Amino acid sequence: MSGAGSGTIVFDDVSKTFPGRAADTAALRGVSLEVAEGTVFGVIGYSGAGKSTLIRMVNGLEQPTTGRVVVDGVDIGALRGQGLRDAQKHTGMIFQQFNLLETVRVRDNVALPLRLDGVGKARARARAEEVLDFVGLGDKADSFAGELSGGQKQRVGIARALVRNPRILLSDEATSALDPTTTVQIIDLLRDINREYGTTILVVTHEMDVIKDLAHEVAVMAEGRVVERGSVLETFLHPRAGITRDFVSTVVPQGLPRRVVDHLGSEGLWRLLLLDEEVTQPLVSDLIRDLDVSVNMLHADMTEIREHTVGQMILKVTGDPTRVAAARAYLSERVVDLKDVIA
Repeated sequence: MSGAGSGTIVFDDVSKTFPGRAADTAALRGVSLEVAEGTVFGVIGYSGAGKSTLIRMVNGLEQPTTGRVVVDGVDIGALRGQGLRDAQKHTGMIFQQFNLLETVRVRDNVALPLRLDGVGKARARARAEEVLDFVGLGDKADSFAGELSGGQKQRVGIARALVRNPRILLSDEATSALDPTTTVQIIDLLRDINREYGTTILVVTHEMDVIKDLAHEVAVMAEGRVVERGSVLETFLHPRAGITRDFVSTVVPQGLPRRVVDHLGSEGLWRLLLLDEEVTQPLVSDLIRDLDVSVNMLHADMTEIREHTVGQMILKVTGDPTRVAAARAYLSERVVDLKDVIA
């Protein structure tokens, strides 16, 4: 497989309204985003947020009511007929439900887009075998799609999306129907595609774990709008919108049960965020030694976000009020963030 080339996407004040009998439905409301070439960009939101409508505009499956979707400098919404079909060849799409021909052999499922382009059978099959080898299913080329597991079917779907050597991959809830182990494998495969071939990947999901493990940047959507956007690391460390905090808390818990907070009291009850080398500091033992306070560690964990290690601790610090205040200042200088835990 050769490099994918360019792959920039710009959503310029995009709105989409679907007409209805009783009332129109606004699926997108003034969305503006830029996806840089060679990045993995995640779009997360609950059902009905508009994220699937957004991703389907990149390859012309949906048209904006107002605004523009510009891919590699071309306004996709202005294309029709053969011009649109030619543009779609540069974009591969991975679906939640695989969309394979169950009674057709795997090799021919993958070769289908090339055959529809008029590529000869031998050449199309050779290319299909190349991408099947890449996704780890070279030994399944002669199997029927219906004989495969869910994870294998999704790998076939990815191979089919890659067969034209696209600049852009669109992943629409590609892991939602998979078990956790298979989800990790698919995420690893998508990461390999991006790293090795520079393919731009636009990922739509409702799973924050997928964003954490795969994306460089993320946009959070609600009711057809982008409510927050930034690097994945910054979004995990400092989520601003309430819905973003809800998503982040599915991966990194943000607090304690109310009963525990009510019992302990919120004074001296802090949540610490630590980044990279900060997670290796002997903070608690140093705090007790240097400031003569009592420390109860109520929670601690760490996770990997791209190339970074993010840790957190929830501490209850008690003692002389002056020393507790000094402990807060001491810790604030040594961690990326410190916040009160309240009920």
